[in-house]
Amino acid sequence: QVQLVESGGGLVQPGGSLRLSCTASGFTFRNYRMRWYRQAPGKEREMVAGIFSGDSSTNYADSVKGRFTISRDNAKNSVYLQMNNLKPEDTAVYYCNAVGIPYTYWGQGTQVTVSS
Repeated sequence: QVQLVESGGGLVQPGGSLRLSCTASGFTFRNYRMRWYRQAPGKEREMVAGIFSGDSSTNYADSVKGRFTISRDNAKNSVYLQMNNLKPEDTAVYYCNAVGIPYTYWGQGTQVTVSS
């Protein structure tokens, strides 16, 4: 059974930090490109960051460049999103996504709220 389980969300003040984790099971994690998406109320889901399976190269949405860092640990079947200098506009549900051929998997999401 495939599972992606996110954790680490919560309430944080502007300028604060959070680290999201996503632990995978049920598929060969090291072969999958991993991404973090987010969806704010009333908005479409958008990709925040991605990390490839081979060389672990990364890419980011312009809105989070320099503030967020994606990483992976294939030994732990996990992907992480370190979020620094959080802003109120980062408030959203964050989803973990695994992309392979031909399958794509999604986690259930974790809420991140940035508010004073």
